[in-house]
Amino acid sequence: MTTVVERTGVPAPRPGRFAALVVVATPALREAVAHTLRALGARQVLEVATVAEARVRAAAGVADIVIAEAGLPDGSGISLVRELRTAGWLRGMVLTTTDDPYSVRAAISAGVRSYIVSTASSSAPARLGEGRGEGVDSLSAREIQVLQLVADGKSNKDIGQELGLSALTVKSHLARIARKLGTGDRAEMVVTAMRAGAVA
Repeated sequence: MTTVVERTGVPAPRPGRFAALVVVATPALREAVAHTLRALGARQVLEVATVAEARVRAAAGVADIVIAEAGLPDGSGISLVRELRTAGWLRGMVLTTTDDPYSVRAAISAGVRSYIVSTASSSAPARLGEGRGEGVDSLSAREIQVLQLVADGKSNKDIGQELGLSALTVKSHLARIARKLGTGDRAEMVVTAMRAGAVA
């Protein structure tokens, strides 16, 4: 699963004080995303399967985050995220099961700033937030630097070049981050760190 994340520079809402709208057609994936948000402290999670349903729910007011599947039955999740961001929503995330460069280009042109490639399968999505390790507070300053660059969509090679590290050292840092956060999935690591306010 590829996760395209719009980074706006807006601080993550504090635990228990954010509301989310999940717009995902695939029931299992929608349930997994909603489960994750609740585990991370969402006070309200609205779940819908189409752009039309999302617009009806969004008309009730602005929320903190919208997470939309790129290909919805009645339109584009990327366009929906852009529409809601224009309407004042703080954060947007687009989920897609392909890393097709044209889709990524479309997301970037819609205002999405970076993307994260996840190894999770859309047919059997992992539940984010389960089996956590030591937690975000246990991350070192260097590990947070590495994780911030992962959130920026950087590859291991790019991270190494930016921080003056070898690819092997970057891989070691990511292994330690995975152990501390209880997941080796890059998207899950970033979501967990963003919720804790460790990365932007």
